[in-house]
Amino acid sequence: MSLDRYPDLAPDAGEVVTEELYYSPDELVKAFALGPGAEVEPHEHGDQTNTFHVLEGELVVVQGDSEETVDAPGVVVHERGVAHGARNESDDVAVFTATMAPMES
Repeated sequence: MSLDRYPDLAPDAGEVVTEELYYSPDELVKAFALGPGAEVEPHEHGDQTNTFHVLEGELVVVQGDSEETVDAPGVVVHERGVAHGARNESDDVAVFTATMAPMES
């Protein structure tokens, strides 16, 4: 038995690879791997808080009208209804998890 849920993610340049790590009515945890030049377009979740945990590399994190480069290890909280996204401007793969909660009201 293994408790480790960390997937083997290997995106190509410009590619985003995702994997659902955990789901319950309380929360969803997904892993995202961004190849060089890849982007998760800004979007929002009206009913959930979304927290990014940067695990590998560096990301340009977009939050509302702001952008900031976040290196691993790093944590960014996106409050409900705030547009957010991420892009990889480096030459290396960047990996983060996104935790959304609550999933059901």
